[in-house]
Amino acid sequence: MNAAPTANARPAASTAVLVLVDGSVFWGSGVGAEGIRVGEICFNTAMTGYQEILTDPSYAGQIITFTFPHIGNVGANAEDIETVTPAARGLVLREDITRPSNWRAAQGLDAWLKKMNLTGIAGIDTRQLTRRIRDGGAPNGALCFNAAGKFDLDAVLKQAREWPGLEGMDLAKEVSCRQSYQWDEAGWKLSQGYARLEQPRFKVVAVDYGAKRNILRMLASEGCAVTVVPATASAEEILRHQPDGVFLSNGPGDPAATGAYAVPVIQELIKSGKPVFGICLGHQLLALALGGRTKKMDIGHRGANHPVKDLATGKVEITSQNHGFCVLPETLPQEAEVTHVSLFDGSNEGLRLKDRPVFSVQYHPEASPGPQDSHYLFKRFTAMMAKRD
Repeated sequence: MNAAPTANARPAASTAVLVLVDGSVFWGSGVGAEGIRVGEICFNTAMTGYQEILTDPSYAGQIITFTFPHIGNVGANAEDIETVTPAARGLVLREDITRPSNWRAAQGLDAWLKKMNLTGIAGIDTRQLTRRIRDGGAPNGALCFNAAGKFDLDAVLKQAREWPGLEGMDLAKEVSCRQSYQWDEAGWKLSQGYARLEQPRFKVVAVDYGAKRNILRMLASEGCAVTVVPATASAEEILRHQPDGVFLSNGPGDPAATGAYAVPVIQELIKSGKPVFGICLGHQLLALALGGRTKKMDIGHRGANHPVKDLATGKVEITSQNHGFCVLPETLPQEAEVTHVSLFDGSNEGLRLKDRPVFSVQYHPEASPGPQDSHYLFKRFTAMMAKRD
């Protein structure tokens, strides 16, 4: 573990380097903002939606390897974002950033990366790196971009090895809102942009552990007036809004760490009898609140083509996913029923309570990017609230 970096021959024009915790070194060209970023190296297999991926708060603490080689071809714009300030640590690309060729592009991706203070490296053999992650798990690493081409590899490796990793890390507090706010922006339509909620049918409180905007848009599109509250909000603060239902959002980090303050709140929300719907980290926290356990996955699920089976209907959904922890279904209590499973590895993808209007899924039914097979889950949530009217 104390070995020096094992660098391949360095190309003369290298302006960036990726150093893994085992000392492996990958040379390339820097993109975005100069600097050094340390995090967990993961990969995403989606072919579209790089801007949504980079702004997904669930990527806090991670450096994203894009397996699709052509990144940048639709440029960047102010609409395709999931949060204002990206939480991802950086990105790894196979090819140089593609010039934008799309009518919605407001600027090139490289300019947008600089504006967002995101650091990246291009020219990496992403197939090799992805196979390495697949076979050995997601490693910690450090990504350094220096336009002058000056690097201290030992110092970069030292930073990679000193970073503690995601296990045991509560990142929800870092990406959550600081105060409550109202949300009424609904879904996007061609030539119209985002709609606005005009005739609300339900009041929903969304607990923000790192919520993607498109989840809130989906709720608004189903007639929900959404009040977003911080991750640390108490059950009393949530119920004071007199919601028809409560939503538990996605988010980054170790659910067991976030659960230290979130689990008692969720347990009170379940007792209230209000419909509860959780996604991603919200799913994991719900499982913990029921007495279940979670574990860190070696690789995780990140992409827009993951098949999930609905055990009630037998139907298979192609889903968008982004998570590095999973629920252990054998630890769930008898009153909880497993509803969805991954057809990639059999891991848990959903649960519900048999005696209460409470359910959750591990994947992202709002997509952004990804398929829309799972939009019905938002209708299921509103149907639960309508039933209580």
